[in-house]
Amino acid sequence: MSGVAASGGAFDALLVLSFGGPEGPEQVMPFLRNVTAGRGIPDERLAEVAEHYYHFGGVSPINGINRALIAEVQAQLASAGRDLPVYFGNRNWAPYLSDTLAQMRDDGVRRAAVFATSAWGGYSGCTQYTEDITRARAAVDGAPELVKLRQFFDHPLFVESFASAVADARESLPSELRDSARLVFTAHSIPLAADSRHGPGLYSRQVSYAARLVAAAAGYAEYDQVWQSRSGPPAVPWLEPDVAEHLSSLSASGVPAVIVCPIGFVCDHIEVVWDLDNELAAQAADAGVVMARTATPGASPRFAALVLDLLDEAETGRVESRVDGVDPAPGYGVSVNGAPCDPGCCG
Repeated sequence: MSGVAASGGAFDALLVLSFGGPEGPEQVMPFLRNVTAGRGIPDERLAEVAEHYYHFGGVSPINGINRALIAEVQAQLASAGRDLPVYFGNRNWAPYLSDTLAQMRDDGVRRAAVFATSAWGGYSGCTQYTEDITRARAAVDGAPELVKLRQFFDHPLFVESFASAVADARESLPSELRDSARLVFTAHSIPLAADSRHGPGLYSRQVSYAARLVAAAAGYAEYDQVWQSRSGPPAVPWLEPDVAEHLSSLSASGVPAVIVCPIGFVCDHIEVVWDLDNELAAQAADAGVVMARTATPGASPRFAALVLDLLDEAETGRVESRVDGVDPAPGYGVSVNGAPCDPGCCG
């Protein structure tokens, strides 16, 4: 879907909907069981993943970043003279979405926009959030109407955020390595079957499209697109190449430095701070490759402005804010009360 945004008039609240994360060591294993519920993953395997969280005191960065983002959104709303309450709900950990909806109902909210902290289509990036909305509304009598805002992988402020981060990362490298550093975009890998579930490679096409936009904005004619953080049986094919394998190839070919841009992540998930800042950084150091990792949008004023621009699109029905690329952009849409997105999205 592209062109004019869906319009339904003003909202009386904004809800930031996210993945969730533990905020103490005792929460790590229950959180991981929530994430993997119904998949039959034994605690022994979850305990291995839990070590990544324990490395950071059992605290995922995601909840704190989302609270900071909400505070920035509230500040920008106040600066614009608008009194709009902003709520926070999660899929996998407190504050749970159903509890937040009950609070919104009790506060008299009737119609709210939902900003899901994923730029992408596909199942885990979009459809699963619409399922979360459907399930939570069914559990809360009198829950408000919820309109999930569109995906934003080609929004100008999304592209600007990462292009600026690439420039900053380049400047952090020794001056003699900046021109020879290879730009590498990375996003969370998913099984090939999942990538084709809602059309031919919707998620991977969106990531590749966004990488192309960011590279162009940052002034790079050449770059690489790779994937990270895969899990599951080795026999199941996932999106490739893997970032670690690609780094080995770059090192073998004599590349002296890399700029790693986690374009698939809007904030510093554990998959960023562990898989990249620890494991990949150690690999690069061992290989003698100088690595700079770009920042993610996080709770920046620019990212908060993106949230409010999506809100304005939905309220006014104006033309969507997007960066046009060489190729037609993959589709996206909005979802009302958990209904499937428009055709061409991930519904």
